[in-house]
Amino acid sequence: MQRKTIFPQKGLPYLLLAPQLAITAVFFFWPAGQAVWYAFLRQDAFGIRTQFVGFENFADLFADPYYLQAIWTTVFFSVSVTVLSMSVALLLAALADREIRAAGLYRTLLIWPYAIAPAIAAVLWLFLFHPSIGLLGRGLNAMGVAWDYRLNDGQAMLVVILASAWKQVSYNFIFFLAGLQAIPRAVLEAAAIDGARPIRRFWTVVFPLLSPTAFFLLVVNIVYAFFDTFGIIDALTKGGPGKATETLIYRAYLDGRVNLDLGMSAAQSVVLMIMVIGLTIVQFRFIERRVHY
Repeated sequence: MQRKTIFPQKGLPYLLLAPQLAITAVFFFWPAGQAVWYAFLRQDAFGIRTQFVGFENFADLFADPYYLQAIWTTVFFSVSVTVLSMSVALLLAALADREIRAAGLYRTLLIWPYAIAPAIAAVLWLFLFHPSIGLLGRGLNAMGVAWDYRLNDGQAMLVVILASAWKQVSYNFIFFLAGLQAIPRAVLEAAAIDGARPIRRFWTVVFPLLSPTAFFLLVVNIVYAFFDTFGIIDALTKGGPGKATETLIYRAYLDGRVNLDLGMSAAQSVVLMIMVIGLTIVQFRFIERRVHY
């Protein structure tokens, strides 16, 4: 039997929704609308003269080989961060779900990194992998490994992927652990009685029941890799060396904030927004079919 809430006044529900709708309109729809409008304009660096150029900004954008390189860099970076952060978080959640001593302490320690700001997380990894002051960086050079992520493309990408994934592991861990604890123990005991070994039991029983959580985290992690990793890239590599770690969000920042090309930056923001919306639609349209609720 479903219970319905009946408001004494018809306008009360809209009044309760008004603050949230106002915040969404002011801080999301208005900036997004401005970005779409500026994408069709061309301005000088000081914003004195403005000219409507239609789709010229988009045409110039996709004719730029460096922008096409940034697209592939973003795709590789986002997939790597998502797969790594979710895999490690799932492994840690499965281990933390066991009945061990001081389990609460371990779970708390695994959650702590989520409270660290992205720029601070990048600084921590800088002190680990910097070739001059980093603990691991100096150790690698001492062992004869030519380590300098400031000059090597592959090393720079590896460092930003590790730092970004480490920052997101705690968030994924919280949801995976909650999902594991919500699975009835009777189901696992029945599978064990039927002779299913732990690994088979996990993939045939646990993971299908965990698929709604995994699907939610998949969407969140892709959005995180596209947008929220800006601070890590800026603090660690600033898109270098040689644009090797220049993702789409960082390219939009460089063109808009550093080069003062607002039209091109707005066009990139629109393209990035369309890409993320398209990826989300594809995930809900095709991947959600495999989710068991």
